Amino acid sequence: METAPILRRLAPDLGAPPIPAPWYAEIPAIAQVLREGWDLSAATVLVGDNGTGKSTLVEACALASGTGPEGGSRGSAFSTRPSESDLWRRLVVERRAGAPRRAFFLRAETAHSFYTYLEDNPGARPEPVFHEMSHGESFLALVGERMRRPGLYLLDEPESALSFHGCLALLARLHTLMASGSQVILSTHSPVLAALPGARIWELGEWGMRPCAWEDLDLVRGWRGFLDEPARYLRQVLDGA
Repeated sequence: METAPILRRLAPDLGAPPIPAPWYAEIPAIAQVLREGWDLSAATVLVGDNGTGKSTLVEACALASGTGPEGGSRGSAFSTRPSESDLWRRLVVERRAGAPRRAFFLRAETAHSFYTYLEDNPGARPEPVFHEMSHGESFLALVGERMRRPGLYLLDEPESALSFHGCLALLARLHTLMASGSQVILSTHSPVLAALPGARIWELGEWGMRPCAWEDLDLVRGWRGFLDEPARYLRQVLDGA
């Protein structure tokens, strides 16, 4: 039996003061959430092209859960250059009663600076020196260190550091967390990570956002086509250059 998600739903805050056309309201998927809300699952995967709103939605979930917008656990003070949207302030978060409060946000684009923050602010328990590892090794080590107990785990495009086998290792870790009652919210361009067992996949695009089966994703069909016949794709790209 699937555990009920920690974050059940993001609903439009009808009492929020109006603001003049925020930039994110022009993104179809986010405009849809602001109109209709968004029901979350024990595992939610966001897939779509660049600029479709994946990271903005994951960031909003992270901020609504009390983590830093650039990564970290609840109450994290890690910040380099504030650039997050106020989307989370426009939404009402419905949580499961009695759900664990633990949350951790892994944001690929800020991971290097986050490792420095951890070195400058050590906890009671010694951690690996992430800067002394390869990019992919450090991601998997961070997941192993910070994603242990039941909680809410948010990941924004973690495949940027991972090989094919690294993606499989992360997939296995996320599956174990889900079995322990954790909730996973993941944005990705990886067909491997998008195949997370038990996840509800949302495909984002000019239509907004819609549930989609893994095999029907543009992402999966594109990779299949390229791997079957790379020369055809390369001809199209290079002839148009």
